[in-house]
Amino acid sequence: MRGPLCTSLALGLCLLWAGCATVGPPQPPSLELPKPPSDLRATRKGGKVLLTWTIPASTTDRQSVHSLGATRICRGLDKVLQSCGTPVGEAPPPPNLADVRKSSGQKVAGSYGDSLPSDLQRGNPLGSMTYAVEVLNANGRSAGLSNQVQAPLVPTLPSPADFNARVTGEGVALTWTAPLPSEPQPAARYVYRVYRRAEGVQQRILVGEVAATTGSNFTLTDPSIEWEKTYYYHVTTLTAIAQPGKAEIQVEGDDSPEVKVFADDVFPPAVPSGLQAVFSGPGQEPFIDLIWAPVTDVDLAGYNVYRHEEGKAPERVNSEPVKTPAYRDKSVAAGKQYFYSISAVDARGNESTRSEEASERVP
Repeated sequence: MRGPLCTSLALGLCLLWAGCATVGPPQPPSLELPKPPSDLRATRKGGKVLLTWTIPASTTDRQSVHSLGATRICRGLDKVLQSCGTPVGEAPPPPNLADVRKSSGQKVAGSYGDSLPSDLQRGNPLGSMTYAVEVLNANGRSAGLSNQVQAPLVPTLPSPADFNARVTGEGVALTWTAPLPSEPQPAARYVYRVYRRAEGVQQRILVGEVAATTGSNFTLTDPSIEWEKTYYYHVTTLTAIAQPGKAEIQVEGDDSPEVKVFADDVFPPAVPSGLQAVFSGPGQEPFIDLIWAPVTDVDLAGYNVYRHEEGKAPERVNSEPVKTPAYRDKSVAAGKQYFYSISAVDARGNESTRSEEASERVP
């Protein structure tokens, strides 16, 4: 019995030693330094720069971030920032970071809006401002700066204060007045951009541009609307400065207040023209053929044909709108003269005034 017992004890000791051998040296505690963001982006609009980035989800030692401090906003005129120096602002940490990630299953975004000093814009229109962010842990320490991005310092013009919109038969007519800058930048051009969005929709579309060549009254008509819908319009000024051998610098100014307009179609189509009346009869049932120039309105539904005899009021002879610019009147009698006129009707029942008359006699 002694031999097997010794063997078992020896085997147990070997296993114990083997298990102890897998335990490494003690690891130092994590410094909880958030990994610096690598996707910082800067968008310039008017006198402000919007910075956006992804809030770190892990630390520099690949641990999950459990708590965060503020994020410093770093700014400077140098192309490369060596350190944050005196931050121009701070973005607070997100509340309940872990809960936000768990509920959304997506990355959490941080943002900050920075106002550019106006004297820097005027004094260095071809220059740029460099930005970075520095994410701190709960103890106010960081692992360094994020990636760095630049925002142009091009000065922008204020938006027009008298932007208006009204509905016309050709679309929505937009008007505004604005003077050119008293001190225009060298090699700069200025363009007004008009944007539109439909009610209940945040996406805006560019409906047109007008070059600001002189300080005066400006107009733009948006023909691409759909009738019986509500739209919101605003205008902004684009400043563009040419750079030798480089792409043009373009910066939009602040938006004007939105104006609301309901595109109610109360506008009739164009009046038909070129009406001719021709009698045909010998050897067949008599009739009068009418032809006229087509109306080109996109919402045209058809035409109405009016007829009267001498001294009588015109009456419509068709029960439904005539789809083509031609009509054959078979309800004619010998010895009578008939007077005809045509109107155009759109899809919403708006009717034009009647055309000039054409007459024809039945022998």
